[in-house]
Amino acid sequence: MAIKMTFSLDEESARRLNRTARRLAKPKSEIVRAAIREYEIRTDKLEPGEQQRMLALIDRYLAHGPTRSRAEAERELKEIQRARRAGGRRHRTYPQT
Repeated sequence: MAIKMTFSLDEESARRLNRTARRLAKPKSEIVRAAIREYEIRTDKLEPGEQQRMLALIDRYLAHGPTRSRAEAERELKEIQRARRAGGRRHRTYPQT
C-alpha cells in the first residue's frame, strides 16, 4: 500500500532525481524508495570515529582482565542452568526480611 507524502527538495536534488529517473526509466517514487533503503543501510553502520571509540572501550575492558575466576563463573552458569530447568525464579524461595 502506497502512502502519499509531500516534501520539498532543493533545485539540485530535484534535478538529480529527474535525471536519474529518466536514465533508469523508472518512476521518481521508485528512485526515492531505493535511495531511502540505501541510506538506511549506510546509517546503520558505525562511523569510523565511533568504531575507534568502541574499540578503545573494548581494549580498556579487556586490559582489566576477568573479575572472577573461571571456577566461580562456571559455578554461576551451573546455578543459572539449574534455575532455568526448575522453572526460573517461580520455584525459588527467598529469605524472609
